[in-house]
Amino acid sequence: MAARHPAALKLALPAAVGAAVAISIGAYGRLHTPTGVAVSLAGFSSAQTVKVWLACAATFFGIVQLVSALAMYGRLPVAGTSWIPVLHRWSGRVAFLFAVPVALHCLYALGFASYSPRVLLHSVLGCVFFGAFTVKMLALPRRGLPGWALPLLGGLVFAALTALWLSSSLWFFATSGVRF
Repeated sequence: MAARHPAALKLALPAAVGAAVAISIGAYGRLHTPTGVAVSLAGFSSAQTVKVWLACAATFFGIVQLVSALAMYGRLPVAGTSWIPVLHRWSGRVAFLFAVPVALHCLYALGFASYSPRVLLHSVLGCVFFGAFTVKMLALPRRGLPGWALPLLGGLVFAALTALWLSSSLWFFATSGVRF
């Protein structure tokens, strides 16, 4: 079977590293004693609202990633597309920069929790997101990947980010109202 799919094997090392990242994050979050303390930002009422709004910003730029990827793959009719790859790269970088402090807050202040189905799902999704992101970033420079690889990996990263947002920020807004 390996001889029939050598291009897919190029994903083996990135997938192994991504799995190690996801498992390491989960293990750290589970073994680390949550502090309940996180850095807050001026202008926000709590560390929780900072986390919620940073996650909203990451998700917004994740949507920009999705739309720009669809345009790059010819799924959206966009004229003059030379700027789209630049938008795609930079929106991904910005989304990641917004996601990192959220993850640090979750891991350090809250840990990997399982006291409700929503919280368990959210904890697992956080690990999946950073694992999938790692696989995608390690796969990007590899030549000769199957044509489905990057769209699948990007879709997985986007789906995990969206599910994270739904299980945290949307849940927060629905239960606490929109506030800063």
